[in-house]
Amino acid sequence: MSMLNRWLRVQSGEEFRKEERRPYLASQCEKLDEAEKWRRQILGEITKKVSEIQNPGLGEFKIRDLNDLINKLVREKGHWEKRILELGGPNYMKVKTGIVDADGNEMAGTKGYKYYGAARDLPGVRELFNNKNSAPAAKRNRGQMYKCADAWYFGYRDEDDALLVPLEKAAEEEAVATAVLEWTERQVGRGAKKGDSDDDVDKEDGFVAHVVVPRAEDLEKAALAAKKRQMLAAYADEEELAKQKRPPATGK
Repeated sequence: MSMLNRWLRVQSGEEFRKEERRPYLASQCEKLDEAEKWRRQILGEITKKVSEIQNPGLGEFKIRDLNDLINKLVREKGHWEKRILELGGPNYMKVKTGIVDADGNEMAGTKGYKYYGAARDLPGVRELFNNKNSAPAAKRNRGQMYKCADAWYFGYRDEDDALLVPLEKAAEEEAVATAVLEWTERQVGRGAKKGDSDDDVDKEDGFVAHVVVPRAEDLEKAALAAKKRQMLAAYADEEELAKQKRPPATGK
C-alpha cells in the first residue's frame, strides 16, 4: 500500500515538490492568491490550537504556551488580512473570525491579549475577568477635584489652628540659644576669656569688625532669657489647661 501511495505522489509531482514555508513578513508576499492561501493556513492553525486548549488536563504551562501561540497567530492573521487589502483583495478585517472561548462566546476583535478555552480558568485569570465584569467605580471630573483644593489643601491656613505658631516660636528660641552657646564655646576654645570683648578677639586674628558684636556675657544672658521665656510659656499653657479641666465653682 505504501508503494502505491508513493507511486501516486510521483505521478502527481508531489514527491519532488519542495515544502513551501509561509513568509516571515506579510509584506514579502506580492501575489493576492498566495496571501489568501497563507491566511487560510493560519486560520486552520488557529482552529486546531483552540480545539487543543479546550482540554484543562494539559497543565498550566502547556495551556499558557498554547494561549500565547494562539494570540501570536491571531496577530499574524491580522497582518495577512491587511496585506490582502493592500493587494486589492477583500477586507477580512470587517468579518468576524468565529473564534470562541471556553464558554462558547465569540471573541470580538483581535486587539490586545486574549484568553481562550481553559486559559480563562488559570490562576489569576478568572479573577481578572470577574473584576472586569464588576461595576467600575465612578470617576470624579476635574471640577469635582478642584472643589477639594482649597486654602487648607495648599497649606495657606496651617497657622490658623493656634498651635503651630507657639511651637515654631519655642523652636526658634531654642535654636537661637543653641547657636549662641555653640558660638560661645568656639570663642572659648580659641582662647578668648569671658572678660574679653569680641573686638579684642577679632583684632588678635587680624580681623576688624565694622559692626557692634555682642560680648560673650550678653550672649549668655540672651540664651538664659530665651530659655526662661520658653519655660514660662510652657507653664502658662499648663495652667490654662488646668483651668479648663477644673470644674466650675457652685455657690451655696
